[in-house]
Amino acid sequence: MEAKTKNNKRVEAIDFVRGVSVLLMIPVHVMIVYSTMDTWNTSMLGKIIQVAEKGTPMFLVVMGLSFVFSGNLSMKKILIRGIRILMLGYLLNLMRFIIPMVVFGGFPEDFIKANGLTPGDPKNYIFYTLLGDILQLAGISLIIMGIIIKVIKNKYAALILALIIMLTSRAVSGFRFDIIGIDYICDLLWAKTYNVYFPVFPWMSFILIGLFFGMWYKEQNYDLRFMFGKMLPYGLGMLLFGGGLCYVNYEYHFGDYYHLGPGGTIVLMGINLLLIWFGNIIVKHINPKVFSVIKYASKNVTSFYFIQWVVIYWGILFFGYSQQSHQLKILAIIVVFTLITFTVLWFKNIIQEAIKQKRVEELNEKQIAIK
Repeated sequence: MEAKTKNNKRVEAIDFVRGVSVLLMIPVHVMIVYSTMDTWNTSMLGKIIQVAEKGTPMFLVVMGLSFVFSGNLSMKKILIRGIRILMLGYLLNLMRFIIPMVVFGGFPEDFIKANGLTPGDPKNYIFYTLLGDILQLAGISLIIMGIIIKVIKNKYAALILALIIMLTSRAVSGFRFDIIGIDYICDLLWAKTYNVYFPVFPWMSFILIGLFFGMWYKEQNYDLRFMFGKMLPYGLGMLLFGGGLCYVNYEYHFGDYYHLGPGGTIVLMGINLLLIWFGNIIVKHINPKVFSVIKYASKNVTSFYFIQWVVIYWGILFFGYSQQSHQLKILAIIVVFTLITFTVLWFKNIIQEAIKQKRVEELNEKQIAIK
């Protein structure tokens, strides 16, 4: 879903913040996968990347905004898109985990053990195939949105639902019925273990906050200045309130980044609203050539995410897992993987465009033959 105004013009600030969050994926993921824990925790590069990681929910907020920017999306279209993204998430698991395990002899033992698994156990294939990540979150959230979109008649319904999800996230975290299959669905919704990194509770609340601001923008006759202006006080308020909750009980509210409590969710929400507001200010001063790269990443967010994860995990076969302590070497890996990702993405788009053009030509030929 693209971010456009009622005049069908792309919203440059949205493209910018989403594009930047996309470009930050590779540095963040390379550090997570390749750096030693000491490098992650104490090095200058590690501290910078830890700050950058806080912008991960950016495109979830933008995803919620896009429901309004994209116009009147039918329940059917939302459901179909949700199912496609969900299937893409499991295809990604096959590409980044199962193929290296089957074709290339598997991952290092320390990588398998880091996931709490036993090297050589056949159940590892099931674990990695079903691993829940951000595409599973996006797909399930879209399916839920497709079902309830007709119920959310105004912005406050979206806000209330976001609050319910974030405030109950800890209460339901880890709840299961002890029924195979059903328990996996429960994990996708509110897991507290690392078989699911981004459960719906609390992460879907970021999408709903984006929807809240998008609906507010629509109510104000598509006034972008109004919408971005409101993000500043809301962002500051959430940052202070959520930060206060984390200060009182950090372990409960922000002890686990991937399975946040209410305070952690609120503080991250505040940070990302402020980043979007700030993006609206600085986008006017970005060099057009630089912005074109950012815009390209924004337009290809799903493909970029897919490709970079495959490249990074296949790279473990060459660079090992959690072994890099030299910051310059890590930066070199980031640059190389970024170039590979853009190259693969470029070829993929060229091939898609060629296929599309061929279909158009074939259709034209058929129409001429009929005439």
